[in-house]
Amino acid sequence: MEAIVLSSDINAEVNGHQIALPPGSTLGDAIKASQAPYMEGTAIGILKKNEGGKSGAIIDYFVKTSKGDFRIELEDDSSSAAIWAEHFDEYEGIKVRWDSRDAVAFGPFAADIVPTHSSLTLNKYDVVFGAGGLDPNNTHMIIALEDHSSEYGTPEDGIFGKVVSGVSVLSRLGSGDSILSIEPVMEWEETGEHICTTDLNTVVEDGFRIFTFIEVEIDPRAPEGAEHFFALTRHGTFDVEFASSSFISDHSLHGEMCKFENFDPRTRGSVWVRTVGYGTGKMFIARDDRPASIMHSVVGHVSHGIELVQMAETDQKLMVKTYPEPLWLLGLSFKEAEEKLSALGIELVKKGYSEDDAVIVEQEPGNTIDVLRGGKVEVTGVSDSRLVKIKLYDDLAPKTLDFFRHAIDLQFKPVGALPIMMTYENTYIFKAEKAAEKYKEIFPENVPQGKVAAGELGVTNQAAKRHGMVGVKLEDDDLFGPTGEKFASTNIIGRILEPEKLKGMKDGDVMYVIEDTGSDQ
Repeated sequence: MEAIVLSSDINAEVNGHQIALPPGSTLGDAIKASQAPYMEGTAIGILKKNEGGKSGAIIDYFVKTSKGDFRIELEDDSSSAAIWAEHFDEYEGIKVRWDSRDAVAFGPFAADIVPTHSSLTLNKYDVVFGAGGLDPNNTHMIIALEDHSSEYGTPEDGIFGKVVSGVSVLSRLGSGDSILSIEPVMEWEETGEHICTTDLNTVVEDGFRIFTFIEVEIDPRAPEGAEHFFALTRHGTFDVEFASSSFISDHSLHGEMCKFENFDPRTRGSVWVRTVGYGTGKMFIARDDRPASIMHSVVGHVSHGIELVQMAETDQKLMVKTYPEPLWLLGLSFKEAEEKLSALGIELVKKGYSEDDAVIVEQEPGNTIDVLRGGKVEVTGVSDSRLVKIKLYDDLAPKTLDFFRHAIDLQFKPVGALPIMMTYENTYIFKAEKAAEKYKEIFPENVPQGKVAAGELGVTNQAAKRHGMVGVKLEDDDLFGPTGEKFASTNIIGRILEPEKLKGMKDGDVMYVIEDTGSDQ
């Protein structure tokens, strides 16, 4: 009797992890089997077996340690870089020999270098060989943690590389830690041998390398740029609005100012924001190496998923994770904030209203990097009755909402503040503290037809002198809009979901608002 041969499993890789799947499995099956991070509707990148979309040129090295991973980019014309390229696999298993505030050193090992007595000036994350006692058989790989100068017994060519991602790992390395493995990263080459798709029914073939998300490691030297990126990706995606051979870009915050903080080369995988001129506020991710620019501030680097960046196409969304994650406390209760911060060892200082129903509406410092750096954050609470959920009509009034979110800081914060300028009868009129109407246009958009429903939020448009005012009525009105203007001068931008909370507010009070991003109610 002839034996029945069963089909063998196919092997694939999902975000660097090997899995085995039955023949005929789909991308959806692979994501489920691997428990990979994935957001519905985001693009998935696939490199095909032995066609990997890479050339033979090695551009950097992925170093895996007992505390995490980092990546080294080599100097092109350094003899020490040539020594590294020839012997890197021999450095697997070496341990941290010493660490200080300024540097961490792995070793010792023998290397074909000629040590010198010269003092060497290093910038943060530079990589050098240094020989203890000027003995080449007592060589160490030294990584600078801070800008400094020292006599390490380095060869004349000095610095041979730089850590370009995974820098947060370096400060955690100490005695007993070691290098587990070193892998060369090959230069990407444009080929047709890849797929970038949102179709989860795509059949997985043997040898597929699948990428479902990118992770961006934030540079601590760019605290405000980090908040810009956190705001851009607040819903978990980087929206590719333009893709070129050199970069992909997301224009969601085009026009929003961001401080220049970090003059760094924009190496492949760098994330940067334009800070001046046309395109201010746009975010970019580099697909190749570009020089530093006084118009572009580097805010981070892709630490996972650069392949997905290389494959992404215009109008696709990429799932994004960040390290660290943003520390946004606005809208939380004190208890929720304490639970969130306790695991990070951060002290919470309470101000304002602090009863059981308190919610946080302000925090200082306002950015994540400074909170983590200082280990303490001061928050202000108000009664939950002053925090109102709103539903905004992005499809109906996108331009007016650009003004509204900017005026009350909803572009960058979970909670916005609307001071009450006046109340009369069933009408509440608000004036944002930021006079965004001076530089944001409010053309007529989604003007009322027939009547304004109770609870609808309106903004006075540029057809009236008092444009930029925000209002709401607690009863239907078929004559005037929420700000008391004629319908032609009123743009309807959304509605308040908890109108009963307004009844306790008076002139001079502040109504805090938080967006409801769920289904329509």
